[in-house]
Amino acid sequence: MEPVKEDEEEYGWREVQLPSLIPVVPPPELGRETGERRRGRDIIVAVDHGPNSKLAFDWTLIHLCRLADTIHLVNAVSSVSNEAVYQSSQALMEKLAVEAFEVAMVKTVARIVEGDAGKAICKEAQRIMPVAVVMGTRGRSLLQSVLQGSVSEYVFHNCTAAPVVIVPGIGSLRRTLEVVELWTDTKL
Repeated sequence: MEPVKEDEEEYGWREVQLPSLIPVVPPPELGRETGERRRGRDIIVAVDHGPNSKLAFDWTLIHLCRLADTIHLVNAVSSVSNEAVYQSSQALMEKLAVEAFEVAMVKTVARIVEGDAGKAICKEAQRIMPVAVVMGTRGRSLLQSVLQGSVSEYVFHNCTAAPVVIVPGIGSLRRTLEVVELWTDTKL
């Protein structure tokens, strides 16, 4: 764990060593593509163990990723020194990294950050300077999110990068239930 001092606040983080079974792919030869596309873009996906986070991750792979992009998985936890929490988050990120490679053939970097989720995600966005910060939301009403607070609402108003909030709709309810079922089966 290395403390990072920024704006007089410290927060801890730990890099996640992703599985070595993901092969190192040489930079793609994209011919007449633009320079940005050849270089690839950085995209942050805020993940946790919930189904809406998985929905946002899947949406990113399908609708936003290109071949040369890098997905930065960020998981905010209360304490990175808690081994049980770290192991659980590491297993989640390894699984998502393998899926990202299999589905979209993109490079994945993972980091577990400590502290308030909204602030930690915004600090990671300042550090990485991505083209987008993608996250899921529960789809609560405006009144509920104002009264209870919302990480996606905080990031939407305070992030320097373009926030993309994936709201589960009526059509995605079935997909969300399938994701919950799959995640429950893999955790047992």
